[in-house]
Amino acid sequence: MRAQMIELSWSGLRVPGIAAELGCSPKTVRCWLHRFNRSGVEGLEDLGGQGRKRRITEIERSRIIALVRTPPPGRLTVQPGGDLAAADQSGAPEWTLDALAAVARGMGIEVSRSQVRRILLAEGVRWRRTRSWTRSKDPDFAGKGRGSSSSTPARPTTRRSSVPTSSGR
Repeated sequence: MRAQMIELSWSGLRVPGIAAELGCSPKTVRCWLHRFNRSGVEGLEDLGGQGRKRRITEIERSRIIALVRTPPPGRLTVQPGGDLAAADQSGAPEWTLDALAAVARGMGIEVSRSQVRRILLAEGVRWRRTRSWTRSKDPDFAGKGRGSSSSTPARPTTRRSSVPTSSGR
């Protein structure tokens, strides 16, 4: 498209005509014509390195995402003898953003809690489990049961009367 702008300009077409022909704005045509006049054919190429550079490489991002799929260091696991033990007693039993960021920093990835959150949200990865206190693997576990007893009086509801108002006639 950029080369077409130059070609149409050389054939005598003015900027508004080039813009109409190519379906872009006159400002875009002027920008590329000026860059071509200044730098020649090389001026029509994309300028690399625009914007802020990523601080975390794709490999580091992948390592952070893979962390979520591993058990947290403080999670209790059943050992061969039947005892419960954690790989790291001081580690987090559930993945949190702080725990993920701390483990990633331990792996040599300089990342903040908010960066971990943005990375996981962008990839659609869940780092939180559902509430652990709402489930149990114990076969004898019984849930809370019904709600309040029937002896607890219900809160009275107030109803508005549907009396028609006078229309003033």
